[in-house]
Parts: sequence; structure tokens; C-alpha cells
Amino acid sequence: MAVRLNEDKAVVETVKEGLKRTGGYCPCRLERTEENKCICEEFKAQIEDPEFEGFCHCMLYYKER
Repeated sequence: MAVRLNEDKAVVETVKEGLKRTGGYCPCRLERTEENKCICEEFKAQIEDPEFEGFCHCMLYYKER
């Protein structure tokens, strides 16, 4: 299992700019809650799931099996 940044540098740059603007909260989510602080709780759960492979909600990170 490995977690890596998206290979699309434009996506990474856009999301990182959004994270700066929102104080570290997922720029793809409207609510500023602890669950949405990067790395969000949703993706942490997906990382723990041995069957999950794919991107986090904002497409910044990718989890490989």
C-alpha cells in the first residue's frame, strides 16, 4: 500500500492553492470541519480499507493497494 500525490501537477497546484486559501481544509468541501481538514477523515478511512484503491475526494492523493 502506498499513498502518493496525483501525477497531474496542475491538479496538485490547484488543490494546494485551495488548501492555503482555506487554512488546510479541503477546498472541495463547503463545511470547514475537522473531518474535512487535509488529509480528511474520509480518505484516512479509505487508506485503512485494504480493498480501496483510488483518489481522495479532491484528487490530491492517490492510494495504491
